[in-house]
Amino acid sequence: QVQLVESGGGLVQAGGSLRLSCAASGRTFSTYDMGWFRQAPGKEREFVAAIRRSGTIRYYADSAKGRFTISRDNAKNTVYLQMNSLKPEDTGVYYCAASSYTGTFYYDTQTTYDYWGQGTQVTVSS
Repeated sequence: QVQLVESGGGLVQAGGSLRLSCAASGRTFSTYDMGWFRQAPGKEREFVAAIRRSGTIRYYADSAKGRFTISRDNAKNTVYLQMNSLKPEDTGVYYCAASSYTGTFYYDTQTTYDYWGQGTQVTVSS
């Protein structure tokens, strides 16, 4: 079992940056693949980025490529999402998620992930 706590959200102007963090409890963080999802008001939750447990393989939604960077520090049990060049359409609640599955990693599929955080609000003003 792992508990996830996101932080780092807030209000930022378009073009600005934010760095989200997701701290995980437990001593087995390095055995989880991790993902970030977001949910805009009135919309479905959608995939943003994911990183394999080793930290060497990353995946991004098209909307995040070139602007967002996912990383992890297994010694600190933390995964990060660096968001640059933010746009108003990036506004939403950002969730981190952990996947313990050892089969094919469907990184953009929510059912792949066992555990979810409570989310952190990101608001980008125009």
